[in-house]
Amino acid sequence: NSFVLDKEASHSCDWHDHVLSYPKTNSWNKSVDCCLWDGVACDGVIGNVIGLDLTCSWLHGTLRSNSSLLLLRHLRSLNLSGNNFVGSQILPNLSAFATLTHLNLSKSYFSGIIPNEISCLSELVSLDLSYNYILDTYLAIPLRLENSVFTLLVQNLTVLRKLVLDEVDMSVVSPKSFANLSSSLTYLSIESCFLRGIFPVSVFRLSCLTTLDISDNYNLSGFLPKFNWTSPLESLSIPDTNFSGEIPDSIGNMKNLTFLDLSYCKFTKHIPLSIGNLNQLQVLWINGNSFSGMVEFEIFAKLKNLRNLFVSQEVNLIYNTLKYTFPKLEKLRLYSCNLTEFPYFLNSLKRLTYLDLSSNRISGEIPMWFWGISNDTLDTLDLSNNYLEGGIQLSHWKKLSMIDLSSNSFHGQLPSLICQFSSLQELDLAYNNFSGNMPSCFGNITNLIFLDLSQNKLQGPLPHSLVNCVNLSILDLSHNRFDDIFPHWLEAPQLNYLNLQSNKFHGRINLTTFGLSFLALETLVISNNNFTGWWPTEFFSNTSLAFIDLSNNKFGGPIPLPSPVTIYYSIASNKITEKIPSLICNATQLEIIDLSNNSLTGSLPWCLTNFSTDLSVLNLRMNHLEGTIPQFFSSRSGLMTLDLSRNQFEGILPQSLVKCKYLEVLDLSHNQIDDTFPIWLGKLPELKILVLRSNNFKDLLDIPKGAHLFPKLHILDLSNNSFSGPLPVNLMMNLIGMVNGKNVQDTSLYMTRYFRRETYENSVAVMMKGLEVELARILTFLKIIDLSCNSFQGNIPEVIGQLHSLIGLNLSYNHLTGSILATLGDLTNLGWLDLSSNKFSGLIPRKLGDLASLGYLNLSKNQLIGRIPQDKQLSTFSSDSFSGNPGLCGTPLPKACPGDTQPPPPSSVLTFDHEGHEKWFKQKIVWIGYASGIVIGISIAYISFEIGRPKWLMQ
Repeated sequence: NSFVLDKEASHSCDWHDHVLSYPKTNSWNKSVDCCLWDGVACDGVIGNVIGLDLTCSWLHGTLRSNSSLLLLRHLRSLNLSGNNFVGSQILPNLSAFATLTHLNLSKSYFSGIIPNEISCLSELVSLDLSYNYILDTYLAIPLRLENSVFTLLVQNLTVLRKLVLDEVDMSVVSPKSFANLSSSLTYLSIESCFLRGIFPVSVFRLSCLTTLDISDNYNLSGFLPKFNWTSPLESLSIPDTNFSGEIPDSIGNMKNLTFLDLSYCKFTKHIPLSIGNLNQLQVLWINGNSFSGMVEFEIFAKLKNLRNLFVSQEVNLIYNTLKYTFPKLEKLRLYSCNLTEFPYFLNSLKRLTYLDLSSNRISGEIPMWFWGISNDTLDTLDLSNNYLEGGIQLSHWKKLSMIDLSSNSFHGQLPSLICQFSSLQELDLAYNNFSGNMPSCFGNITNLIFLDLSQNKLQGPLPHSLVNCVNLSILDLSHNRFDDIFPHWLEAPQLNYLNLQSNKFHGRINLTTFGLSFLALETLVISNNNFTGWWPTEFFSNTSLAFIDLSNNKFGGPIPLPSPVTIYYSIASNKITEKIPSLICNATQLEIIDLSNNSLTGSLPWCLTNFSTDLSVLNLRMNHLEGTIPQFFSSRSGLMTLDLSRNQFEGILPQSLVKCKYLEVLDLSHNQIDDTFPIWLGKLPELKILVLRSNNFKDLLDIPKGAHLFPKLHILDLSNNSFSGPLPVNLMMNLIGMVNGKNVQDTSLYMTRYFRRETYENSVAVMMKGLEVELARILTFLKIIDLSCNSFQGNIPEVIGQLHSLIGLNLSYNHLTGSILATLGDLTNLGWLDLSSNKFSGLIPRKLGDLASLGYLNLSKNQLIGRIPQDKQLSTFSSDSFSGNPGLCGTPLPKACPGDTQPPPPSSVLTFDHEGHEKWFKQKIVWIGYASGIVIGISIAYISFEIGRPKWLMQ
């Protein structure tokens, strides 16, 4: 009576296990002998209940210690799997079932720690406690098994033949314990158990073991037996573990193997030829390792029983032959195999349901014969990430449900024959060169769930026939040239993700229809279009939108408040007005807030800096905000980016900012903050970008000697303030993030934040030749110091020559004196150097000529004397770099030095300078304009016009 019947309690049976669930207890009737009840088994002599099978019986409720179940003392088999016991503990009283041989409590939402008493069931032959967990907010908390309990279990269950503990938390269990498992064990499955350490090799040699699955234990290491490995193993699965070393030749002795999964481990050396001896093998997955050399494809062709073959190693095969025969092959995955054309043996495969040839180097048009392979059976086709071009045919396959042709060079119009595939559920044609309109017949693909046409050149309006695709869940049309109004007519009740960004959509959005058509929508991205109008303040409040990106449009009016479940919220670069309402703080799950480049006014609501511990980005730049920055930042803050630049904030900085221990980017430039240098910010362990440009900061930069501050700083911009005194020697000594870029742990190229399918790009402005240049994406290796336009005095400190990864240095417009340090020539990565408008004296050190990366130099308006060195890089700069130094002479200045025969002709100087820098900048485009073939998003093309040189950094 403590249980209710609820079909949802057994949903995993119907949906995942494809087992028909039904309430077995409905047939229980006291007027009928219980031995005849569904799920009950009795012995044939006394009539004792010896078996109870309530698998998938819709049971929902708590299993209590006084349950009548415990009265069945003669039970030998108990199966309660596929129900919902709502976080019940596994009862210690189960130890009363002294004769129990089979116990299955899987997939039934048991929780807590597996009791010690389970090890008292010494007669157990089969034990299955897998897939039990309880849901806590966003976390699934699994059942736990302590090391002491597992040790006893292994010690006492000496007749155990089957042990299944998948997704049980065994993180504190020593893998050594597995060496003591019963020699009678035939089946061991410990998938996703959080095991760590070294798995004992002896388990692979257990004399009766036929099935071993230790997959998805990412911190579990181990090796396969090298010598004399013989066992009755039929199924071996160890993917997604830390197993390493080589696959031994002795694996060829495992004649009974039908299933072998060694994928995504760390195996090295060669794939052994002996794998070809496993003539019973049906499934072979060895992809995702680090094998060396090429593998002979002939090895796999020997395996005539293969149904599944997954390989990601360079293969040596003959392309134009039919000699490779796989009479039973159903799934073939040859990704990252360095294939250069379609292997013709594919034409002989008649039973393929799944074909993946992605991430190869196949080029040219797809041959006609390919479109007909396995035309009666093919379900999934993945040719993404190749160099394919031409058009697409898709004319013969009858059961195709998934096509991925993304990241190729296909061109032309989308063929209307694609509409014939009524069974198609997923279509990915992103990152190609398709053009023209979408076929009007697209709505014929009524089973479509996933459609990605992004990053093409498609245009025109959207076909209204899409309204027939009622199952559509993901629709990505971004980065095309579609010219239409918002598709409010698209009645897609299942639509979860809609991305229309970077097109030519325009006009007002019919908000009434929008609210009725997209009830399931969680992601709305319509940025970079020409939408107009305004959103009612409460429009998103009752939606389930987790991602809202309305940026770069022409929306006006007040801020539309995000939903309480919104994570990503951007309305940047619109015409939004009025104040930021304090009600925005009710969206406590926000991780990204970007309200930049609007016309917001007033002061900040005080809750904005502490309402959410999940908030990682707060960008309010380029508005008309005023008042003081809120004084309270929580010690639980997860803030990583805070950009309040280009507003009218005043007062002093709140010292509670030091509590934001994850802060990486802090940009307060172009405000009216009146304070001294915030030394305390140096305690922030992750701070990489600090920009205080154009405020009213003042006084000395007095950093205590020996203080360990700013350890990861990459960009320090204190320009255009009122700092005075000597340059901060102790500060520069602390900038270890600028000393050696190779020691930086961050291996990513940009300071990008990733949120599912969306990203947030950190940006910053830097000064170069008096121009403020917007970096739309920040390179992680960009290291800059800008102390210009202050009142610093004295010499350049020697320590600056130790900042070897520095790329930009600007000390212009100060009162610095003394000579230019020769140690600046040690900054071998320096791309620009501006020491202009100071009082430097003496000679220009020849060592500056060793700076091969130096593309911009300004030493003008100082008191330098002597001949300008003509060595190496220094000989390529124009007279502008040296003007305003009456004591300087020689090329490229018109003033000749004593002993020179005549001054150099001005015209040739300018021609040489332009051509020299033309060549240099073309070389340096690779350095800072491209990285790994990706064009860096830095919007300063106008430098080309201002400096008279090629585009240095391109958007």
